[in-house]
Amino acid sequence: MVKIRIAAVGIVICLLLGTFVPLRGQDPAPAIGDSAFWEMITGFSEEGGTFRYENLLSNESSYQRIIPSLKRVVRGDAYIGVGPEQNFTYIAAIEPKISFIVDIRRQNMLELLMYKGLFELSNGRIDFVSRLFSRQRPEGLNAGSSPEEIFQSYSAETCSRQLLDHTLHKVTDRLTVYHGFSLTEDDRKTIRHVLETFCTAGPQIDYGFVNAPSTLTAPNYAELMSATDGRGQNWSYLADEETFDRIRNMQLSNLIVPLVGNFAGKKTIRSVGQYLKMNKLTVSAFYISNVEQYLNEAQKTAFRSNVASLPITRSSRLVRFTPPESTTMSSLSLFALESNSLFHLLSAGDR
Repeated sequence: MVKIRIAAVGIVICLLLGTFVPLRGQDPAPAIGDSAFWEMITGFSEEGGTFRYENLLSNESSYQRIIPSLKRVVRGDAYIGVGPEQNFTYIAAIEPKISFIVDIRRQNMLELLMYKGLFELSNGRIDFVSRLFSRQRPEGLNAGSSPEEIFQSYSAETCSRQLLDHTLHKVTDRLTVYHGFSLTEDDRKTIRHVLETFCTAGPQIDYGFVNAPSTLTAPNYAELMSATDGRGQNWSYLADEETFDRIRNMQLSNLIVPLVGNFAGKKTIRSVGQYLKMNKLTVSAFYISNVEQYLNEAQKTAFRSNVASLPITRSSRLVRFTPPESTTMSSLSLFALESNSLFHLLSAGDR
């Protein structure tokens, strides 16, 4: 989940407290079979819920800013996140063995499965962007093209309904026939809706296109993919071919697992924790955006209990947003929440 007003938000990294589990060697993770992958999605997930906005893409313009700090401190095996495409950027940066993306909306899980199909079908970033926005590939682009060049070229193209239908067929076939995932008719309609929205809006799609065009100011997709960490480094998953391939290879190995789950629920986060413990894996980073602001006190207590059940190390980090009145994007404050809180906030400057 993400905040609607994003003009000046700060990201802080928080220490995950709990029982420490020793780190395993950083050997490559084995691929997960299709049946096991689908069983994880269906078995770990909870009943879907609703959210007041349709989160088809991030509205968090500054989420790359903590990546240098995160890369310096994080050691571990697993990434957990929430929301859509911004997770790919974090995953590509910290390179976990396996990733779980937990969101209360079933639509988010299906959008991430749509992305999975697009990654697997695409031969590089240029092909991927063509499929994502249903636009014919422009002349003059190559593997060395920058995100700015790629999105500028695609912004001049128009939505192709023929390409949309072709992509939808290929993605659905990839998920249901090649992988054998059991998608309902409603699931298929949701995937079509997401692809149609990207086709209609194009690379200029932003959070307000679907939710509140007249009142919401947010970065568009092209801007998110061209953004930097404030130091000139672009960490987006479309920054270059190597970064894109890092995510594509994880998708091909079924190592990015989208789940439907409530952060305060009794099943999903705890199921992820049990899986990690069984496989002697620990949590590297848990990106929660600003989900906490939508939880009441009882739900916050349940969420903290869920986090405490995860296998972690001293380098495990929680990534969360703080309101603009308490910090800024360029200067993060050092402070702690209430004494009985699980989370102690640390500034990026102290990494």
